[in-house]
Amino acid sequence: MTQADALTGKLFTFEGSEGSGKSTQIELLADELEKMGNEVIVTREPGGTEIGEEIRHLLIHNSAGNDMAPEAELLLFAAARAQLVRQVVIPGLQEGKVILCDRFLDSTTVYQGAARSISSDPVSYINQFAASSITPDLTFILDVPAEVSIARVKRRVTDLPDRMEQENVDFYKKVREGYLLLARSLPERFHVVDGTRALKENQEDILKTVLEHI
Repeated sequence: MTQADALTGKLFTFEGSEGSGKSTQIELLADELEKMGNEVIVTREPGGTEIGEEIRHLLIHNSAGNDMAPEAELLLFAAARAQLVRQVVIPGLQEGKVILCDRFLDSTTVYQGAARSISSDPVSYINQFAASSITPDLTFILDVPAEVSIARVKRRVTDLPDRMEQENVDFYKKVREGYLLLARSLPERFHVVDGTRALKENQEDILKTVLEHI
């Protein structure tokens, strides 16, 4: 029996720019799925494990990260993912659970590949190595214009913004374009959600789509 044969659970990932509404939709979806009797794991990238959370702090909140090279950023995200996949994702899928992950390998493709302009070949190889060839069953992209992302981030940030939240509008535009390009290239795996719609409307859209895959 191959590893793929043993993975009876489902992995749904959520992607999008800062302030796109991913985390809120994940919480709402997890609540609905649990009410229906599903065992649900909610996790995030970078993070989700003790090691991953330490890496997250260095990547996003530690002032030392301000001088981080794009290549170092790429490898640190991959390290956090490698730990999450082996400690949380694979065991959860083997146990037949539904895993909802706030960001996964597509974030690296877009943020470090498209927005940071690292060549696609090493990004793709490192992604696959870190993820142990685990691919989401379905990926939701919460799509919002760059200007909306920045406006939302400014409204929600009460402390100093993290490294990603401090990026300029051009960076946010590259991120959005990168996600939409992925969605066009792999329409069978990506489901684009208009992040400017009413929260309830998107909640119903996401739940309906997930139930079709479960």
